[in-house]
Amino acid sequence: MDLQTITYVVVGITFALYIGIAVWARAGSTSEFYVAGGGVHPVLNGMATGADWMSAASFISMAGLIANMGYGGGLFLMGWTGGYVLLAMLLAPYLRKFGKFTVPQFVGDRFYSKGASTVAVVCLLVASTTYIIGQMTGVGVAFSRFLGVSNAMGILIGMGIVFMYAVFGGMKGITYTQVAQYCVLILAYTVPAIFISMNLTGNPLPQLGLGSDFVGTDISLLSKLDQVVTDLGFAKYTTNVRLSTLNMFVYTASLMIGTAGLPHVIIRFFTVPKVKDARSSAGWALVFIAILYTTAPGVAAMAQMNLLKTINPSVMTDASVFAPGANIEYEARPAWMKRWEVTGLLKFEDKNGDGRIQYYNDKSKNPEFVAKAEAAGWTGNELTVNRDIMVLANPEIAMLPNWVIALVAAGGLAAALSTAAGLLLAISSAISHDLLKDMWMPDLSEKGELMAGKIAMACSICVAGYLGLNPPDFAAGTVAIAFGLAGSSLFPCLMMGIFSKTMNKEGAIAGMLAGLGITMLYVFAHKGLLFIKGTEFLGLFGGKANFFLGIEPNAFGAIGAVVNFAVAFGVKNMTAPVPEHIANMVEQVRIPRGSKAVDGAH
Repeated sequence: MDLQTITYVVVGITFALYIGIAVWARAGSTSEFYVAGGGVHPVLNGMATGADWMSAASFISMAGLIANMGYGGGLFLMGWTGGYVLLAMLLAPYLRKFGKFTVPQFVGDRFYSKGASTVAVVCLLVASTTYIIGQMTGVGVAFSRFLGVSNAMGILIGMGIVFMYAVFGGMKGITYTQVAQYCVLILAYTVPAIFISMNLTGNPLPQLGLGSDFVGTDISLLSKLDQVVTDLGFAKYTTNVRLSTLNMFVYTASLMIGTAGLPHVIIRFFTVPKVKDARSSAGWALVFIAILYTTAPGVAAMAQMNLLKTINPSVMTDASVFAPGANIEYEARPAWMKRWEVTGLLKFEDKNGDGRIQYYNDKSKNPEFVAKAEAAGWTGNELTVNRDIMVLANPEIAMLPNWVIALVAAGGLAAALSTAAGLLLAISSAISHDLLKDMWMPDLSEKGELMAGKIAMACSICVAGYLGLNPPDFAAGTVAIAFGLAGSSLFPCLMMGIFSKTMNKEGAIAGMLAGLGITMLYVFAHKGLLFIKGTEFLGLFGGKANFFLGIEPNAFGAIGAVVNFAVAFGVKNMTAPVPEHIANMVEQVRIPRGSKAVDGAH
């Protein structure tokens, strides 16, 4: 059976599974629609949380980032997994004890202000909407590459699948669908990793294969990779820092608090029966996520090695890449390259007309390397590889069986669709519950609210699909915006709401707006979308990027959080104190025993 047919079969089976589960677990009440009735087992909730969190960025992009950045890419591993430690220890049990449906509802009740709830809704909507653009784009890429349809058609199909199990199933349907999606994506990630680790190191575990000897040599895979990339003019794989040590530290912190503050992740901890289950499910989520995240460094290094081995056979020997005949002379490029060239994510240009692929750092400042490249007749790098294809193309580069390639396609789609569903539910609940029910139509019946939630979900899917088809100018910065918003606005607000009995509504609102504002300012300035009298905002700083201590926009959420805390406490000290019943309520929340909702009355 050919690759196309196998891919259709495997992806079709997984889609039928998702829809079948949604029909079986469809929501019949607002409680089931918003929080799955509050009865999800912590192990299943941990698995669903893992699928909810491990988006297209984790499945498709993270290993590609590490392959491209080397050591510097490790900040994604530390930041994204570290955020779950913050969730388990500092947020999950206390929010579950509060006993509400959504993050804005907690903010509104804790800070006794509909204004605070409204600001939280705005932060949630913008963060979730920008984050979902990447998921829909990932769906389009995976469909267009593996199923032979256009990017637009892929997004439309993805919208239809999410509509069928998210609108009718709500959180209940999404939860059990995400359990299935986790199983699909983790198999799709680990099975090819095991094959490739065996091929390159003889060790079936990629976590151990990363430090094992490269096949046919007596040096480790990482040492061999260091040798190869430096021969090609790149920085050492194992020591290459992302801009600066300070930037890496702040970036990691930003990803941690962004993870802990993302609404679609937090809402999962309202679905378990008891407070201790919230902490337990956070722990299980970390275990399930760790399976993929500990595999990712091995996948990244091995994908990079496979790519270089394909282009430069000298990787398998001690011959120099500049030796005559060191590169394969292609009468035709490998089939996998041709398939990926169609997507536009891989490009080859034979600049010197020698029929070979020169892949090297043509921006190198090392005069010795430049001299060797020129002497070999190299006139510039000829291969452009988008880092997002490294995981999806890895099985093809390694010439694994077609069923493994099809499984990876299904896993990539599962990762993107599972996170998209969680984000859409967070958006839907913010609109139907926090805005419509709590603010505009308090007398709305449960049946009416459930219908409003489904309509809001359907509308959100349409908006998400439109943004995926027509991404805004700042699409490349959506992850920065999403994590920056969550980390700089919602996370500090939740922390102060739980651990500060004296934080009042004025301080919370001012802090959220300040953190949100400063982060957006920094991100949009770097995207060239801020102008002052016709001049780009960066012009005020001599056009210098990363003008604040060399910190890049994706890392600025941590700085925004510091601003949030500082402004909140400053404003709090200048305004009226917290009412006594609110201080009592905070005291009750901080004692995570039982699951009864708190009100501060006694």
